[in-house]
Amino acid sequence: MASSTARAPKRNKRELEKYRRVLEQKKTELSDELAKARSAEEETNEESTQDIADKAVSSYTREFLYSLTDGERTVLLQIDDALGRIDDGTYGFCLNCGTQISEKRLAAVPWTPHCVECQELAEKGLLEG
Repeated sequence: MASSTARAPKRNKRELEKYRRVLEQKKTELSDELAKARSAEEETNEESTQDIADKAVSSYTREFLYSLTDGERTVLLQIDDALGRIDDGTYGFCLNCGTQISEKRLAAVPWTPHCVECQELAEKGLLEG
């Protein structure tokens, strides 16, 4: 892991506040989507389905909503972690190798904890932690 002295200069306050706004907006959007999904899930649970086909559709819908909300919950946790990194001054640096994450990557996935190279390692299961 790279030492902190090898790091590029910290991002400026204006830049960090821009990312904070983007992260908080995404967090609000996901929270709203989760609330809608919970509401839809409750509706499918409350339906009194008589027909086996209706039960199958209802079951599929519930399963779909569970998978949707699991992904959203994961992103929400990653957003919270990113907001914490903004607060402690480590935002924008890869948690694995310590290099500065590119602006393009942060613009695309502002909650990312890793640079592209380390993210590829993580997706292959080659990154510890």
